Amino acid sequence: MRNFVRIAISLAFLVSATGVIAQVMTSDHWSRDELLGRTQHLRELAAQDDGSASETLEKYPHHYTMLAFRNRNGGGELHENFADFFTILDGRATLVTGGELVDAKTTAPGELRGASVKGGTRQELKAGDEVHIPAGMPHQMLLQPGETVTYFVVKIEEKQ
Repeated sequence: MRNFVRIAISLAFLVSATGVIAQVMTSDHWSRDELLGRTQHLRELAAQDDGSASETLEKYPHHYTMLAFRNRNGGGELHENFADFFTILDGRATLVTGGELVDAKTTAPGELRGASVKGGTRQELKAGDEVHIPAGMPHQMLLQPGETVTYFVVKIEEKQ
């Protein structure tokens, strides 16, 4: 019986150390058309709120995916522990990165929001563009009146 217990404990340690117990691996796929089709609901939510809406598509151990829609300027943001990777699906926007948050306030652990970003670099974004914003970098999305932007986001845990 002792040998069985030792073998069971050793096997449990080996299995957990090698990750054999880990989740079953799957992949996710969203076409551009499929994502844009989901945007109508976000457009309605944005019209009822502050001009932006998003939904989490899937969560993973160290990142998650989102679909976002915006029809107005956003405020400044800074994520201390997550990098953002955007793919612009539709529309146009100006992204301001770097600089500093104006009137920054902590809204959740590791999440700061401000009225705007001061002193950053501006980049024009259009459908097909991709952007990486490292954790800790202030950023803000600006839109011209009447413009909208839809984008796919991967939020990647990047503890500093």
